Amino acid sequence: MKRAVVPSGWKAFTLGELFEFSNGVNADKSAYGEGIPFINVLDVIENEALTEADIRGRIKLASSLVARYQVRYGDVLLNRTSETQDEVALAAVYLGHSPVVFGGFVFRARPKTNNLDTDYLKYALRTHSVREQIVARGQGGIRANVGQRDLRTVHISLPSVDEQRTIAVALSGVDQLVAALELMIAKKQATKQGMLQHLLTGEFRLSGWPGCSLSELIDGLEAGVSVRSSKHTSSGVAVLKTSAVDNGRFIPSEAKPVLSSDVGRVHCNPVADSLIISRMNTPALVGEVGYVEHDYSNLYLPDRLWLARAKRSGDRQVNMRWLGYYLSSGPGSRAVRGLATGTSGSMKNIPKERLLAIEVPTPPPDEQDRIAEAMLDVEREINLLRDRLSKARGIKQGMMQQLLTGRTRLPVEEGSA
Repeated sequence: MKRAVVPSGWKAFTLGELFEFSNGVNADKSAYGEGIPFINVLDVIENEALTEADIRGRIKLASSLVARYQVRYGDVLLNRTSETQDEVALAAVYLGHSPVVFGGFVFRARPKTNNLDTDYLKYALRTHSVREQIVARGQGGIRANVGQRDLRTVHISLPSVDEQRTIAVALSGVDQLVAALELMIAKKQATKQGMLQHLLTGEFRLSGWPGCSLSELIDGLEAGVSVRSSKHTSSGVAVLKTSAVDNGRFIPSEAKPVLSSDVGRVHCNPVADSLIISRMNTPALVGEVGYVEHDYSNLYLPDRLWLARAKRSGDRQVNMRWLGYYLSSGPGSRAVRGLATGTSGSMKNIPKERLLAIEVPTPPPDEQDRIAEAMLDVEREINLLRDRLSKARGIKQGMMQQLLTGRTRLPVEEGSA
């Protein structure tokens, strides 16, 4: 792989020169669930920076182990394993001050030098040039992984600490715009949930709606198959990630290219006017639902997602968009997730028979249509905000590409803090 040109005034390093790497803690399964905050793979993958509020896991450890595996402000966490090569060893900088520890599927990279700006690191370690090197060092077929030895050899070019701080301030400004848009979307989502509560699950309405089992409304549940994927393939066929369904929404871009050798194994396309349901996921995400508006001939479901279509009958019984809204409402979602089983604290599974037997309060078709249309108006407003958010994130990526490679230089005030 051709090494990038070092910009004038910058210096080239390996990650091994900048950081001391350590493996995380492994414990008996009885230790998980309560205790000190515990950083796991998903925490790292989903965040450029972490504080204690972002950490979902908990673990009970002896004080000696807490001291050994504690994460300090400015430490970098990298996931050593992932479902795809593209997500292996993503970096998240810890910006919290409370005691936390890190797990066995995570590396801790502790800075050896004071010539690193903490805010700058959260951007620099996710640049294209760094990620390209890391992904090339990843190994594994179904599940990707990378070792400390390989990470130590990754090259990175760094400006002075003053320039690092200047760049971090510029990028933080865009982050603030992104955060503001995310907050606006969250508020609209709360409004949507309130409407769902009022229109779909108000007691005054439920008393007049008969209950139907889900199996009376849909024509079964069909799952895809597990296949291998890589962004470097050109098969033209992709398999959905479990993140393709979220709070009633289907996100077709959340997909991975299928290896050419596995194209013959895929089946079950998303089709118009259907629902996709997450049958296997984390406790917080299992049972997520997404409504599909169009046919997608080159997309396929994995084994962890189900496709549900309206029951084939002479008299239409269900508006599938309405059903998606119900299943993603508070009471509907709780009922579905309440079916999930599994001993693992990180992964749950919904039995098909139990989901098909769940009772759904079902209004007449014309009322389903009116409710779905009212909810769709709110959804359109949220989608406009999502478009603005996507553009803001695109601006950030463009700035990162220019500023973190030295192609564009900003005026630097020496000794700036």
